[in-house]
Amino acid sequence: MTLSFRLRTSRGTRRAAFAVLASSFLAFSLRAADAETFPLTADTRIVGTPGFYVAKAGDTLLDVARDNDLGYAQLMTSNRDMDPWRPGDGHAVFLPNVYLLPPGPRKGIVIDLAGQRLYYFPPDGKTVEAYPIGAGAEAGMTPRGTTKVTGKVVKPAWYVPKSIREEQPDLPAMVPPGPDNPLGEYAFRLGWPAYLIHGTNKPYGIGRNVSHGCIHLYPEDIEKLFHEVPIGTPVRVIDDAMRLAWVDGELYLALAPTHAQIDQISVNQPMQRMVPHDLHARVLAAAGDQVGRIDWHAVDEIGRRRPGMPIAITLAPPSDDSGDGSRSDADLPRIDASGTVAGNAPGGVSGNAPSDTPDDVPAPTANAAP
Repeated sequence: MTLSFRLRTSRGTRRAAFAVLASSFLAFSLRAADAETFPLTADTRIVGTPGFYVAKAGDTLLDVARDNDLGYAQLMTSNRDMDPWRPGDGHAVFLPNVYLLPPGPRKGIVIDLAGQRLYYFPPDGKTVEAYPIGAGAEAGMTPRGTTKVTGKVVKPAWYVPKSIREEQPDLPAMVPPGPDNPLGEYAFRLGWPAYLIHGTNKPYGIGRNVSHGCIHLYPEDIEKLFHEVPIGTPVRVIDDAMRLAWVDGELYLALAPTHAQIDQISVNQPMQRMVPHDLHARVLAAAGDQVGRIDWHAVDEIGRRRPGMPIAITLAPPSDDSGDGSRSDADLPRIDASGTVAGNAPGGVSGNAPSDTPDDVPAPTANAAP
């Protein structure tokens, strides 16, 4: 049995982002192990199961992000009105754990810089694993293109590059393994000698622009990946914020925040509007002869808000709104085009932010690392 999201716009109810298993929609407890591994077939375009986590007293959104294998900016983009330090006891935190798979070969590791996600396609072709990452503090720091895993290191020492020592003169020439080592417990060497995929001693930097070009993963994620990925595995790095795909007769649009917008989200500042100049052109190209079905209001809302998660931009058939006994809007949780919970979550759990959220809440810091 599946249920569908619907997207509420000023032009009425629209078919929304994805179909998910009803039995696993509402997440009252934290993520089960291996929830980042998804079944894969040749036709799979969307993976993941979105849901809600009901916050408890003492929770922070940083902990909710890590426990549900989400990046910090990714979670905050979908819960923009919440205080990251005090989401509020009993409030529903939307978990946008749903993705349009990257285009191109499904082989080895694919790093999506714009989406701040690493995908691993095991050799058997039956599953895909998706992990949040921390990426370069400045746009362009991480190379794009193809390389491969050339080595694997347990408890790596960090030999501090000259450029970083110039920024931080107090750093030693080498930082040994241990809690002060920003490489964490595991690292992959790549065909690009100056860059690694590695863990971190500052997990709150995942889902943010924090590195000098390396790719960071949560400690538990890099450990899992380290034991699965062999030397020689191909690595492909892409950086395109916009993704479109047809799935089951619906056109889905995923538009990630820009590098600058992620910086704004990371310090809990309003996200400045940056609509892609080619948004309509790319939607038109993807729509083809189905252009008459496109909900341009939804497209424009996604362009303004850049929710990251895939949302259907095709109009719902008229029969979806008929009174024939089919599921009605009232039965469905709603999200707006930003991925923010709108109205009530399933079971009557309020999705609104706490009423006492301060206007200016400092966000947690994450210093730049390799």
